[in-house]
Amino acid sequence: MKIKFTNHARRVMAEREIQIEWIERALGAPGLKEPDPNDPEIERFFRAIPEFDDRVLRVAVNTKVDPWRVVSVFFDRNMKGKL
Repeated sequence: MKIKFTNHARRVMAEREIQIEWIERALGAPGLKEPDPNDPEIERFFRAIPEFDDRVLRVAVNTKVDPWRVVSVFFDRNMKGKL
């Protein structure tokens, strides 16, 4: 799967030590996927990351472009234990 990253996404990945492999895993086999309530072009992908204490990674992606563009990524505290 080919994806691009915004500057914001790259910065937060580095700050939060989020691995590209985890993002690819979330996009390839999400535990949950939902539309962003504020932007119709963005979808949110969620996946628990076992290597990171099963915390849930949220990846916000513009799926209307090719390749997909990751706009933001973070561990969503509100989703812990829900996937």
